[in-house]
Amino acid sequence: QVQLVESGGGLVQAGGSLRLSCAASGNIFSINAIGWYRQAPGKQRDLVARITSRGNSNYADSVKGRFTISRDNAKNTVTLQMNSLKPEDTAVYYCNVVERAVNYWGQGTQVTVSS
Repeated sequence: QVQLVESGGGLVQAGGSLRLSCAASGNIFSINAIGWYRQAPGKQRDLVARITSRGNSNYADSVKGRFTISRDNAKNTVTLQMNSLKPEDTAVYYCNVVERAVNYWGQGTQVTVSS
């Protein structure tokens, strides 16, 4: 059983920054890829950024150059640094990991970007 907890969401003005964190139980972050997803009301949950166990990352086109994903395997944490935030970034952000072919999600953290 994997447990994920997100934190760091909040309300910011356009152009501001937020840092989201995801903490996981166990030591799964040492071997698993971790993804950040987001879901706005009425929309599908989409991948924002993903980082492999070796630290290789990829991003959705909409956030490239603005968001940075990183990980600390020793602490079982993954961070999403979000800069130059836009109103369209408003969504609930979720941490995701696949362990033994099962998708695990955190409870989500709300990010709201005002104009």
